[in-house]
This record gives sequence, structure tokens and C-alpha cells, in this order.
Amino acid sequence: GRRRLDTHFLALTELGARVDINGKFVFYADALKGADIFLDEMSVTATENAVMAAVLAKGETIISNAASEPHVQTLCTMLVNMGAKISGIGSNILRIEGVESLHGCECTIGPDYMEIGSFIGLAAATRGSLTIEGVNPQDMRPLRLGFSKLGIAWNIDGTTLTVPERQELKVNGDIGNSTPKIDDAPWPGFPPDLTSIMTVVATQVEGTVLIFEKMFESRMFFVDKLINMGACITLCDPHRAVVSGPRILLGGDRGDDGARAKQNFKRVSDRTRLRTLGRTASIGRSAHHDGRRRVKTRGWRQRKSLRAKESAIFYANMRTAYSLQNK
Repeated sequence: GRRRLDTHFLALTELGARVDINGKFVFYADALKGADIFLDEMSVTATENAVMAAVLAKGETIISNAASEPHVQTLCTMLVNMGAKISGIGSNILRIEGVESLHGCECTIGPDYMEIGSFIGLAAATRGSLTIEGVNPQDMRPLRLGFSKLGIAWNIDGTTLTVPERQELKVNGDIGNSTPKIDDAPWPGFPPDLTSIMTVVATQVEGTVLIFEKMFESRMFFVDKLINMGACITLCDPHRAVVSGPRILLGGDRGDDGARAKQNFKRVSDRTRLRTLGRTASIGRSAHHDGRRRVKTRGWRQRKSLRAKESAIFYANMRTAYSLQNK
């Protein structure tokens, strides 16, 4: 989806910067002065830019509606180690007292929870086992809620995460056996960059789930490539897709775009590898995945036998989408 720059300009102009926009961006500032800033969205990079500018601005700066993702926290912690004065790290309100100068420090960049989530999806979809070391357990709490709706679990021992092999992938319905929803939100909500991964994983899970991408427009349009490979997905609108599984994904001969989908947004490489994974794959020294059961190439005769079941699931999905639309 589109990435707005307005929030960046809002924060910097509040601090005293001037911005000229004429085919390019030119920033001017005689001096930056602390301000009470309310961001119009929880933008990660806008929050980071505002923090970096505010630590050397004169006076106190308050940033409300700030992003609080782990990487934002890491930046704030690094700046504090460099001499900055920042309070409220990890919350949506940051208070910054400007200082005259900063000095060097040593900083350890934390693990990427979105990359970890991508590998968890890979292991689950292929019924494989996976061990990941150096995980921050606190970062995995929002992900556990989302993956658990697809029957996917993992164990954490200290900073080592283990995904058991051959899990029973089955959708856990809401109370009353209603169709569950996996939707994204700013931290500590479910990460938006993992909704595409969850869409692919859901094609290998027994049951029906609604994937709701609320934060970025047009991000669900890649599902036509999955449908071309045999997935049973009903695209309700640009933000919502109903996925039913499990389905065998067929590669190679289902059209020009079937196995060569070109994607234009983040996590495409992980998603593409996940959905086109063939016989076996390995990640590092501690992971091995056997995907032979689900991801196979089938000819026209085998595909023809799936049409009756596919039609029944499609109409069931349409009824589900209609009921969700009218809630």
C-alpha cells in the first residue's frame, strides 16, 4: 500500500523545521525547539525521525500517538545510551528532554520478530520442525495469538523457540463456532507484514478463517496468484479475504502467473518461498522441512476432480463473507 510522508513532515515542522516540496524535499532549520506533538498515525519511521530530531532540540518534547514497536524501543534505548533523555519507552507517549550533544555507544540490534514469524509459518505449512535461537519472548506474544487461531503453537525455552513437527493444523473458531478473524494493528497488535504469510499458511489449515488487512490498502490483491495455484480464497474487498483449507497448491501449469507471481511489497520473498516450497527445504543447521505432502505439481486430470469440492467451498465462503459484511 501507499506510504504517506505527511506524518514525518508534521512532526519535523512542529519542532521548527521548514519543508519545501517541489519535486524534491528540502528541509531547513535555524534551530529545533521542543514541542507537544500528536502524530496523525502510529508511523514507525515518523516516530523514529521525530525522536532523533527531538533529542537535540531545545526544551521538552512530548510525542503522543507514537509507534512502540520493538525496533522503535531499540532506537530509543540506543539514544539514551548515547546521552539522550527519553522516558516512556515502549509506550505511545514519549517524553524527551533535549540535550546539547550525544556521544558514541555500543548497541545490539534485537531479533526481527516478523522474520521469525515468517519462518514459523514456513515450518507449520510444511509440517516441519524448526528451532530459532536468540528470540525475545516478549516480542512473540502478539504473534502467538494470531498463529494459535490456525492451530499453530511453539515452545520457548529462554531465548530458544522450537516449532514442533506435524502439528494438527485446524482453525480454532470463536465462541459459537464463528469464523475467527486474523487482523493487523499497530504494536502490540498483530504485525501487518505477517498477514500475507498467514494467508498462505491458512491454505494448508483445516477450516475457514477471515484475514483482515486493515492498515494498508491493496495489499490483499496478491491472492489471485494463490487462487491460480489452487487455493480456495474469496476476496471480499481490498482488505478482507476468506480462506478455506486445506488445499493442495499446484505449481507450474496453472497459467502464466501461477508460480511466477510478482509482488510489490514487503515480505514477498518469504511468502513466495512458502507457497512454492517443493520437496524439501532447510534453514540454517537446526531446521528441516518436508513439504512433500502438500505442495505438489498436478496435471489437468487431477485438478478437474477438485472442482466440485471447490465450488461448494466457494459458495460457503460467499455466505460467510456476506454475513461478515452485514455485521
